[in-house]
Order: sequence, then structure tokens, then C-alpha cells
Amino acid sequence: MKHILGVIGSPRRNGNTHLLVSKLLEGAQSAGAATETVFLNDLHIRECDGCHACWSGRPCSKNDDMNPLYARIIESDVIVFGTPVYWYGPTALMKAFIDRFVYFNCPENHEKIKGKPVALVIPFEEESIEMGGLVVAFFERCFKYLDMPVAGTLLAPGVTRKGDVLDKPQFFEKGFELGKSLAR
Repeated sequence: MKHILGVIGSPRRNGNTHLLVSKLLEGAQSAGAATETVFLNDLHIRECDGCHACWSGRPCSKNDDMNPLYARIIESDVIVFGTPVYWYGPTALMKAFIDRFVYFNCPENHEKIKGKPVALVIPFEEESIEMGGLVVAFFERCFKYLDMPVAGTLLAPGVTRKGDVLDKPQFFEKGFELGKSLAR
């Protein structure tokens, strides 16, 4: 049975990102996967300061909530990254989380995530689907560097206010199907 970790980088519970990631995970569960959700807003994750302790095989020098997350990331079979677009990038919550993936740069830790598929869930205000491209490109570049293939992307344009995505069932259908495919 696959284990899929959903990471929500939105500060709003029950907002568009949370709803879409939840539907994706529901699809994964329907195909037999075990799922888990992490709300970055509930955690204290400090910024990476480039000390490179992790590159020397030592634990991260930051004493925060990211350190226990490393084990959950490693134990998962697939990771779903959900973030709304804030100023043409991921939220600060998600960016701090991704910055701490430097832990996986050292050869010892890199092997623990190499080949692990990821999926992206990105709702945003603009109507043009291309506006999500900057965030997708950010994630693709990060994951290419870490040898983590992007197995699927759900872009949801035209959602601004909390719950706007509820009026766009096509995004839930796509998320559910993406979740099922990630579970296989």
C-alpha cells in the first residue's frame, strides 16, 4: 500500500488549497493508498541559514518542527505539495519548507528521496492558466535537482476567496483522478 503525504502551504484551513489537496487524497484513498496531511501553518519551520550541517551528515541545526518531518517525507511514497500563488510564487510557508530540502542535497540523504514522485496542487486568483506557470517552474526546477519526478499537476485558476473552488467541480474531478493515479 502506498503512503501519500499531502503538504498544505496555505495559511487557511478549508480554503481552496486545502479542499483540493483533500480531494486528491480522497482519490488516493479510494485506490487503496494511506494518506496523511501536514498543515505547514500549524508548524514552526525556521529558515535555512546555509550552515550545511546536513551536508556533513549531521542533523539539521535548527531545533524546530521540520526535523521530525524529514522522517515522514522519507517514509512517504509520494508527496503532494499544495500552495496558492502569492505574488507569483509559493507562499512563505511553502518556500521555507522547500528551502529546508537542502537536507536532501548531501549524498547520504539524497538517496532517501531520489525517484520519489511528487504532485502539485496550485490554486490562484488569475483566470489565465499560464499564471500558475511560474510556481510550477519553481517546483519543477527544485525537484529536478533532487531527482524527484513530478507525477502530476493540478492548476486551478480563477479562485480568490476562501471556498471559490467549490463552484468549479472540474478541479475536484481532476484532483480525485490524480489522487487515484498516484496510488497505483
